[in-house]
Amino acid sequence: MSIQWFPGHMHLTRKAITERVKEIDVVIEMLDARLPGSSANPLLAELTSGRPTLKVVNKQDMADPKRTALWLAHYNAQANTRAIALDASVTAPARALIDACHALAPLRGDMVKPMRVLICGIPNVGKSTLINTLKGKRAAKTGDEAGITRTESRIVLADGFYLYDTPGMLWPRIVVPESGFNLAASGAVGRNAYDDQEVALELLDKIKAAYGAELDARYKLGLSPQAIAELPDEELMAAIARKRGAIGSGGSINWQKAAELVIADFRSGILGRITLETPEQFQRWLHAGQEADAQRQARKKERNKKPAKPDKR
Repeated sequence: MSIQWFPGHMHLTRKAITERVKEIDVVIEMLDARLPGSSANPLLAELTSGRPTLKVVNKQDMADPKRTALWLAHYNAQANTRAIALDASVTAPARALIDACHALAPLRGDMVKPMRVLICGIPNVGKSTLINTLKGKRAAKTGDEAGITRTESRIVLADGFYLYDTPGMLWPRIVVPESGFNLAASGAVGRNAYDDQEVALELLDKIKAAYGAELDARYKLGLSPQAIAELPDEELMAAIARKRGAIGSGGSINWQKAAELVIADFRSGILGRITLETPEQFQRWLHAGQEADAQRQARKKERNKKPAKPDKR
């Protein structure tokens, strides 16, 4: 299954960012700490090319701290980029954003030369929650679903510091299949764009080797982490279904209910602090996805070649 989701309002967001970025000093891109690579928008990198960038690895309290450290090191090694990890509901770390932006653009930030910051990211990554934390009041709508924010807004965080909020935006074509599943599992993709059962099976496949102990603790499977890692995905979800009462008539597995349980437990953090990818894994996925996409484009170009006109001589 190929997961794609780019509704109409995202086209408008892309146009708005293209115009706004011309006068922006720093770009803040919020990432989901559970899937930092998959939640980094390649279209956004293209639109904001050349601007100092602050990567905010958000929802760190729901992610594996060891893997979060790997991602921070990965981004901090990049030119003109800083990275910090946040739990957007905690006030003190959130205020560190202002200092980090000043470090990236030290000549901006007073009333004569105000700091103009664009904050953006994929849907449901926590931007609105962070902005409300920074403002100390409900300045932006929040919700546990994709597509809550639909229009750009300007927020004054301090004297000479202006923050421009934008709606969450994905990109027109997701070429890394693993990213599509990770985005769906996190809630960044609209419900009509994926199948719950396929996403839940992919999710279990990604976490069963590294987080078998967490799965056993949640679902009381009575299996060792090694045994859980070796279970086929369908058998693992069936075992979870039996433990959680996702059973239909005659004792059959209610696969839809089981899938919804697994996805909800991941999104809420009940499963534990889980990260779906490391920088090394994501780079492998990205390379393979780009190669496959280049081959698809080449085949498409070949199909679209106009046949040569016959020689009438």
